[in-house]
Amino acid sequence: MKVFSNTETFNYSWEEVSTANWRKYCPWNDKSTHVLAVDTISRTVDPETGILRTERLITCKQSMPDFLKKIMGSGMEEQQVFETSYVDPKQRTVTMVSENITWNNLLNVQETVVYRPLNDHQTAFEQAAKITALCGGWQKIKNSIEDTLVKRFRDNAAKGKEGFEAVLAMSRRVFAEEREREKMMLIQAQAVNIRMAA
Repeated sequence: MKVFSNTETFNYSWEEVSTANWRKYCPWNDKSTHVLAVDTISRTVDPETGILRTERLITCKQSMPDFLKKIMGSGMEEQQVFETSYVDPKQRTVTMVSENITWNNLLNVQETVVYRPLNDHQTAFEQAAKITALCGGWQKIKNSIEDTLVKRFRDNAAKGKEGFEAVLAMSRRVFAEEREREKMMLIQAQAVNIRMAA
């Protein structure tokens, strides 16, 4: 088993990050073109804790190294990941736990991501992945597969941050425009009321 971990800081509030997280794989993020589909399976709110629990199936397409294609076949490029997320409004955390479904008899990848506020204007991102190749006694092959996937996580970390930053910036702009539009509509409604009262 190999472990990858990463921490980042986003200069956005936890409210902005936890809201934009649902748009992470939208067209605003040109770094996530490998994500083919995100399907929500279930979404519930615990009435006692207020925690929003969401299950999603994420379908991705990623190129694999040639040696992995020879071992596992060329059909490994399209993969599905099962993600369960928990948004806790009281503790102000978003926790996402995901695990691969595709090829899980040969490879197990468990990833946990947590967003929590650092202050009113910054949010911490913590990522940890456990990668285990399940190739029987072939230790050299297991190590190669695990090392390749740790490198893939490392390479994708910078792209992931850059893509999510674009989503956060666009979300902030869209919400600001919407607030301004609502403000103008309120001013116009008040002006109409004043004219009618006069």
